[in-house]
Amino acid sequence: MMAGKGGLVKLDVGVLSPEQQETLRQFKIKTRIDNEKYLRSHPEVEVLIGDFLRDVLLKRPADIREFAADHFTNPNLHATIGSKMEDNCEIE
Repeated sequence: MMAGKGGLVKLDVGVLSPEQQETLRQFKIKTRIDNEKYLRSHPEVEVLIGDFLRDVLLKRPADIREFAADHFTNPNLHATIGSKMEDNCEIE
């Protein structure tokens, strides 16, 4: 493994055998499919993330971590997302 930009670790797939590379490729494909199925069965995730990003871009908080913590622990979040989900259903 090598350290990349921002301290992220970049994998050196050359150290994997061809069988390991294929196993990794299949794992990635399965993970993407599973993620897509989850997101399709939970449309509230898109609304939740969109609402958060909208607030971030409008308010441009200095401390994004604190802002995110406040946003996602807001006791009214469930009701807010529920309301936006209803609004989305009416539009479609």
